[in-house]
Amino acid sequence: MTTTQHTQHPQPPAPRPDAVPLSGPRFHTDPAELYREMRQRHGSVVPVVLPGDIPAWLVVGYRELHHVTGDTNLFTRDMGLWNQWPVIPADWPLLPMVNRRQPSIYYTVGAEHQRHVELVAPALEAVDPFELRRHAEQIADALIDAFCGQGEAELIGDYAKLLPILVLGRVIGFPDAEGPELAQAINALADGGEDAIASHAYLTAAMRRLLATKRAAPGADVTSRMLGHPEPFTDEEYVLDLQAIVAAGHLPTSDWIGNSLRLMLTDDRFAASLSGGRHSVGEAMNEVLWEDTPTQILAGRWVARDTQLGGQRLQAGDMLLLGLQGAHGDPQVRHPGHVDAGGNNAHFSFSHGEFRCPFPAQEIAEAIARTGIEVLLDRLPDVDLSVPQDELTRRPSPFLRGMTALPVRFTPTPAVGGQR
Repeated sequence: MTTTQHTQHPQPPAPRPDAVPLSGPRFHTDPAELYREMRQRHGSVVPVVLPGDIPAWLVVGYRELHHVTGDTNLFTRDMGLWNQWPVIPADWPLLPMVNRRQPSIYYTVGAEHQRHVELVAPALEAVDPFELRRHAEQIADALIDAFCGQGEAELIGDYAKLLPILVLGRVIGFPDAEGPELAQAINALADGGEDAIASHAYLTAAMRRLLATKRAAPGADVTSRMLGHPEPFTDEEYVLDLQAIVAAGHLPTSDWIGNSLRLMLTDDRFAASLSGGRHSVGEAMNEVLWEDTPTQILAGRWVARDTQLGGQRLQAGDMLLLGLQGAHGDPQVRHPGHVDAGGNNAHFSFSHGEFRCPFPAQEIAEAIARTGIEVLLDRLPDVDLSVPQDELTRRPSPFLRGMTALPVRFTPTPAVGGQR
């Protein structure tokens, strides 16, 4: 296995005076208008500044993003090229998202990346779709049983933040009891706050425990299939790939559920589907991927040599952030606010190119999200918001877009105890 070597940069570039801070409430309250303003001021490639006064570029043009994700030679995943490494502190809160020494499917390139793909993809492809849906239905019912008799609930903390990690735990090999703590650690990691580093350490320890458990007693799960792969991998590689599967599988799926439920509870176009159960669930989920995608910004790519993109001059070693939601609103390719009702899937919500989310992972995420929404609507057909729409708030992250809470009321119903 090759180890990424860091290019030495005697004078890391400083942020441009006109760089946009990648923080602040507008990423939570009005991202569409914020991206429009960025585009009007800077074009399709926006100079931004990350916490700690670290410069980067945010790609918000649809065509430019397609180019960046498609040209892995010029815009590489090799984070060792980053010209900011000399000034990145060891406790930088975004370090877990841009780790300088991760031999995982996320942060390897070329043949080494393909080696990890050949480990992970078959293990995910072997997940039985019928068993996956059965797990999702059982766990959804159990979560709803905990609050269905009360006539009110908070659907993010009580449901959307728990369902994906519990279902993934079943197929990956975690016991159900570890799900809530794992969900808490993954969310803290993504929000990039003061507890991000500690949460990363917890997640790493959990993966090591899982690895030891499955090595001692293999089962019909993703982890055991990875351990059974014929080519040897180090424990660090297994742990990092498992972290990637769990984090990328849970976070966007959780927010996909929450954002879709918010849309269906606040938009009159979907009112009939609430009482009718499953009619427009797929349409709402697809609209969310365009208009309210869970992954708003994805890190990252690094420029292999000096070049130009979207009218901006980029230096070798510059970091590019993939502005997925910004690109979705690019007026050159589509009208903001308009979604093809027939199902336009040309979005970037699963990224694009060589490092696109593996198709089996996409299928798993969609099955969990759709099942979770459908079961909830079946069980609570008259569910409605219990607070005014304008009181709903979003998670404090420019990278991920999800609800902090979704309080609802409904007619109390009896628990089903796993039997429907």
